[in-house]
Amino acid sequence: MNLLYLKYAVEVASSGSINKAAEKLYMDQPNLSRCIKELENSLGVTIFERSPKGMKVTLEGEQFLKYAGSILKQVDTVENMFKKGYTEKKKFSVSVPRASYICEAFADFSRTLSGESEFEIFYKETNALRAIKNVLEQNYQLGIIRYAEHFDKYYKEMLESKGLTYEIITKFRYSIIMSENSPLAKIRDINYSDLRNHIEIAHGDPYVPSLALSEVRKEELPDMDKRILVFERASQFELLAENLDTFMWVSTIPQKLLKRYGLVQRVCAENNKIYKDVIIYKKDYTLTEMDKAFITELCRVKRETFGVV
Repeated sequence: MNLLYLKYAVEVASSGSINKAAEKLYMDQPNLSRCIKELENSLGVTIFERSPKGMKVTLEGEQFLKYAGSILKQVDTVENMFKKGYTEKKKFSVSVPRASYICEAFADFSRTLSGESEFEIFYKETNALRAIKNVLEQNYQLGIIRYAEHFDKYYKEMLESKGLTYEIITKFRYSIIMSENSPLAKIRDINYSDLRNHIEIAHGDPYVPSLALSEVRKEELPDMDKRILVFERASQFELLAENLDTFMWVSTIPQKLLKRYGLVQRVCAENNKIYKDVIIYKKDYTLTEMDKAFITELCRVKRETFGVV
């Protein structure tokens, strides 16, 4: 198999177009098309569906490209190993829920890297199913998933079937945060009815794609008439600090972060649902020193934030 053809296929998939890929590869379009066709014929699979809108990767193509990308990375590694003065970069990657205590642990972990000469770090915030996919298919070393305790059996069976090791980090009930100047901050015992005239800030992708949405919502917190969906944490804090009508359900947040944005945290007695944060990685994976350093910081921040061992 021609390694150049693998490189061509990966570039076409990335560009979504033969013409764009050809420009990036400094070759003409007919020659690139011929190479892709020869690759498909040699493999006996169709990697791309061709249309006027561009090149769409087939299901077989997705599987092939995953391996092709891995092969090309390994080739680069082998080539670099024998270059004079080469030092392999240390790598760390983790896919996590949008949780402030995890983010604080990651920030503290990053400060331990000052003495390293070269490294590459990936920190991805997403929902549980995408975190699992990142560990299984995107070469993420670690994942942290969050789910309602009601789905414990479902997740454990799935993680076992996919060959993943899992260990609970913490269990918690969601509490509420809002501006220290919000009318909600003045209520001693907050109930669901107190929230009805306020705007909920929520993450836009919390649900479990493989379960019916109606089933998952039974386990989620009460639906609201007014809701703003966000997909990253910075905007949520700005909204909460600037709009006194907003609130958000969260796992326990470190005090210094609340202080930074002028926020307060309150419990809601009516909320009895328990959630879990669970760390995952492949069963055949051996934790690196970087992995262990991150987990150490994570456990420390968890103890400080939740007040549990």
